[in-house]
Amino acid sequence: MSGPVRVGVLGPVAAWVDGAEAALGGPRQRAVLARLVVARGRVVTAGALVEDLWEEPPPGALAALRTFVAALRRGVEPGRTARTPARVLVTDGPGYALRDVEVDAWAFEAAVAGARDLAPAAARDALDRALGTWRGSPYAGLDLPWAVTERARLAELRLVGTERAAEARITLGQAADAVPGLDAHTADHPWREEGWRLLALALYRSDRQADALAVLRRARAMLADELGVDPGPRLAELESQVLRHEAGARPAAGADDVWRDTTSAYERVVAAGARTRLESTTTLLRTLAMTGGEGLAAARAQRPAAVRAAEQLGDPDLTARVIGAFDVPGAWTRSDDAGLAAQVAAAAERTLAALPDDAPDAARSRLLATVAIESRGLPGPRGPQAAQEAETLARRAGDPAVLAFALAGRFLTRFERTGLARERDAIGAELVSLSTQHGLTTSEILGHLVRMQALSALGDWTAAQRHADDAAELGRRHERPLVGVFTAWFGALRAAASAEARTVADAERGYRAAAATLAGAGMPGLADGLLPLALLALRVGHGAVADGGVDGDWGPYEPWARPHLLLARGAEGDVASAARAVRRLPDPPPGLLAEALWGLTGRAAIAVDDRRVAERARAALTPAAGELAAGSGVLTAGPVQDHLDALTTFLDG
Repeated sequence: MSGPVRVGVLGPVAAWVDGAEAALGGPRQRAVLARLVVARGRVVTAGALVEDLWEEPPPGALAALRTFVAALRRGVEPGRTARTPARVLVTDGPGYALRDVEVDAWAFEAAVAGARDLAPAAARDALDRALGTWRGSPYAGLDLPWAVTERARLAELRLVGTERAAEARITLGQAADAVPGLDAHTADHPWREEGWRLLALALYRSDRQADALAVLRRARAMLADELGVDPGPRLAELESQVLRHEAGARPAAGADDVWRDTTSAYERVVAAGARTRLESTTTLLRTLAMTGGEGLAAARAQRPAAVRAAEQLGDPDLTARVIGAFDVPGAWTRSDDAGLAAQVAAAAERTLAALPDDAPDAARSRLLATVAIESRGLPGPRGPQAAQEAETLARRAGDPAVLAFALAGRFLTRFERTGLARERDAIGAELVSLSTQHGLTTSEILGHLVRMQALSALGDWTAAQRHADDAAELGRRHERPLVGVFTAWFGALRAAASAEARTVADAERGYRAAAATLAGAGMPGLADGLLPLALLALRVGHGAVADGGVDGDWGPYEPWARPHLLLARGAEGDVASAARAVRRLPDPPPGLLAEALWGLTGRAAIAVDDRRVAERARAALTPAAGELAAGSGVLTAGPVQDHLDALTTFLDG
């Protein structure tokens, strides 16, 4: 089965399948696809399509429409076999609709609307990406009334997006960069007061007061001469502010100015090689990690170097501060880089051994919590043991921030067996309470995500949704973009696990949409293999076969997927290979996906008649009998009891 189909209408109507442009045929066929795009996934009856394609439908128009649909299906689903239901351009009742498709116009609208709730830097980047998807005039070449109306609507939305991107640049202190684009924008669209206002503001904040006033007067004259109206209140107020040199028009110092002046002073005052530079660097890396994407990857890569530099100075107290200052908790139990994590954990262990006997409890607790966090997802007792010791020391130290970090380590290692969702929910509850009381935003977000995950396993969707919403709101308010990745996946999980997900295909579309949030997020430990695993777990949980629709890079989950993929082929040799793969299956690593992976293990063992592996799976899943295999908060393999019932029937029946 092919990957998601992309349809483009921000220019000539086009479609791409697996990156290759699809053959859509002539203008009428493209018009059918375009009209379904305008419907945004809703069904358009055949009669309505005929009326929208022809001003005066000719005899045989309905038959022609069916021919167009058949040709479009061949173009967008080239690998579909005869008599197999379409998955993209589907027949639904009396008409047709688009399903399982990515559309540039839909994504553009979502980006412009969503930018209102983003921090300026994130809004600028999102809008720049969205504006970059335009290839020309929307629905180019289609002059049908509905296409003309949609073209005008999208063109207006593009102007709004352009202005919001420019405003974000001005807010970020990049006013001079915004001037050229706004100059062209006002020349092309002289009736838009917001364009004039932003151009004048950008000029003023670029120390070009005279040019700003000239622009404002030109706008006033144009509006009066051409339209006979006075400037609106925002434009008039800006003119008054510029004339008065008010701070509202031009801040005394923007964030970039403060950053530049502060770092310049730091370079002048703090001697090269000073030990305080290492601690400052670690604090900066901690902040950088919170930004996600490239920032998270850079912080992760640089952290071991900072730790090594501290160790080389031979001061265990300094090294403990450098290691402990990076108190960035994690909401996922697989490390993004196991090698770097092992280096940091080993350095923390060495520092613990080197600390003097009278070292503060807080310092030891932070080092132990670091060992626990960097050991997440690994078998063995050291991670849980370090987490427990860290928590004990933190409670004795009486420092809320230290305790929050210790609880983060406790959460990431509370996976000694399956069925521990209630214990993790209690950890999350304490994190939320502690962090709310003491203003620990990062830990509060983690607490909400922990509860969202644990309550998913317990099937309490209302409470889980409440914590997802709280985490999302904190993430927006404090510019933590990675929170949105977890809450998007939770939304897909909830739809997949609920009665509202009418079919497996509906749930799959939700997972694919959530997977788009992982692009550039800087979390390979979460992203690698997650989408195909989610699709496989969904199908197995619904009793469906893992057919060709479950594909992709399986990452670390390939051993648990392989038996199911081989069994789906059905050939005698593949079944024998599946049996060998089941015999070689390792125990799933401790973590958020343990219940789901054990469920896949048990179902595969049943399918190949492997009683030994089935017994292992039943024993492992029994403690989680009352839970859903959804403790990750991102995917589900259904109720654990369903897997246990199948295993018991197989083993004892």
